[in-house]
Amino acid sequence: MAATLAKLQSPAAVQAALDEYVRLGREGFLARYGFGRSRDFLVRDQKTGQLCDSKAIVGAAYGYQFPSEGALKAADFSGGEGTVEPKLRALGFEVVRIGEDWSQDEVDAAIDSYFEMLRLEATQSKYNKREFNSALRGKLQGRSKSSVELKHHNISAVLDGMGLPFIDGYKPRGNAQLLLRKSVHQFVLRHSDLLKQVVDALEEVKPPEKQAYKSVVVKPPELEVVTASVKVPAPRLPRKVDFAARDETNRRLGRAGEEWTVGFEQSRLIAAGMPQLFEKLEWVSETRGDGAGFDILSYDGPEHHRYIEVKTTNGPHATPFIVSRNEVTFSQEAGEEFYLYRLFLFRKAPALYMLRGDIARHVHLDPIDYRASFRRIVG
Repeated sequence: MAATLAKLQSPAAVQAALDEYVRLGREGFLARYGFGRSRDFLVRDQKTGQLCDSKAIVGAAYGYQFPSEGALKAADFSGGEGTVEPKLRALGFEVVRIGEDWSQDEVDAAIDSYFEMLRLEATQSKYNKREFNSALRGKLQGRSKSSVELKHHNISAVLDGMGLPFIDGYKPRGNAQLLLRKSVHQFVLRHSDLLKQVVDALEEVKPPEKQAYKSVVVKPPELEVVTASVKVPAPRLPRKVDFAARDETNRRLGRAGEEWTVGFEQSRLIAAGMPQLFEKLEWVSETRGDGAGFDILSYDGPEHHRYIEVKTTNGPHATPFIVSRNEVTFSQEAGEEFYLYRLFLFRKAPALYMLRGDIARHVHLDPIDYRASFRRIVG
């Protein structure tokens, strides 16, 4: 079908399709030609400035240039960076990647709105995402509800890449506009006091009121493969606002999570019909200190150990965490007897997922520190 698409050579046919798009409206045009909304690229109507779904426009334009053959259907060709986008550009039309047509003022407004929601969430103050979305759209140039939500997902992705907290419910999504990434970095540097307030609030040690252990185990986040984006020099954040490091080195929060896990293990062993094994449980980080490679020694049976390393956060499900080289090595040595318990939303409604065995099988490990010495080992 690439050869058929190559036959489209008429800018007038593309403009005719754009005129029809404007006349019928987005939903009417897409329904008429049987296309869904574009996921990556939009083409700008030169007359009105409106952004239109690129693949649908190309399909309809083909029918305008070749009436006897009719418009192309969605299944007839692929859309995207290698097909539709270069075709439209070659015919003299502006093609915009979705989300990258935002102005500096619009980006700044979106960031301001996002960080206010993040502040409210961190301090456990009630707020309504829909109301924030509506208020923000009032400051923007005709943006849809979904486009604003996507921008918030993109901001989460930028913050996640910086090791900083993000809003629960706005899962990080990549392909963030370069302007957005730079603007988020600048905001963080200019508002370090606000960021510190957010981080401090998220690290507040507030044990859950009810020690309920049923239905708290969930699946771990899926390991995503994402395309590396254009590098933007990351701000060198002071350690005091390094969210991932602070969250894991805050011993009071960590200890509270371990204490909760001891109660969870008691409940688990009783439910498994092995209450006597709870008597053998050892809170190793309390009795022996850190450095063993795990925090709690529990059991799956009289002769089967469960070595548990607990990682606690007040943040959401996919919040990154710090894991030491010693813990990774021990997880490989202990094999299937090792469990990493990731306890999240701790102060709000504790839930956890478990990573069993070698940690490196489950997560991407990113080195963040080095040991410097004057001995180079070779061979």
